[in-house]
Amino acid sequence: MIRRAIDVAVAASVLVLSAPLLAIAIVAIRLESRGRGIYRQRRVGEGGREFDVLKLRTMVSGAEALGAGLAVDEGDARITRTGAWLRRTSLDELPNLWNVLRGEMSLIGPRPTVPSQVALYDERQRGRLEVKPGMTGWAQVNGRASLPWSERIELDLYYIAHRSVLLDARIVVRTVRVLLGGGGVYRGASGGWDGPRR
Repeated sequence: MIRRAIDVAVAASVLVLSAPLLAIAIVAIRLESRGRGIYRQRRVGEGGREFDVLKLRTMVSGAEALGAGLAVDEGDARITRTGAWLRRTSLDELPNLWNVLRGEMSLIGPRPTVPSQVALYDERQRGRLEVKPGMTGWAQVNGRASLPWSERIELDLYYIAHRSVLLDARIVVRTVRVLLGGGGVYRGASGGWDGPRR
């Protein structure tokens, strides 16, 4: 109950404070490329329940059906100029706060993934679905997308097994450092998901 209360209070406050920035970003996105400013993608949350995660669109409309599909590398031609800046600053994730308010996500937890990835989990990896997915998490502050997918899952499972106020505080501090540094946004040579792409 305390975790949920903190989630709601922080998400609501940040959404109100960032509303002007979100509005400017949406206008910039729409001026640069056709399509909506807010992007929806089906993800899997706690207990295997699916929901639509909300993000600021950083790629051309219909990008998932073009090029490398779900895989995104630095310099990907599908990423718009505005989108590259939003990704580098992680501001594209701000609409996730609405998912937090709706109870689909938490501020801290494993990042939610797409159904096609979850379908390939083994029984142990499905333990990743025991908690609400988060906007930031232990894997996010230890390499993010630059890590191999299997390693990211192990870090998430470690978080679930050792979840505490102290660990959450460490994640918050490291998240600030990661955001300021802007690293790990792209998968690189060895990071990302190594399963089939769509």
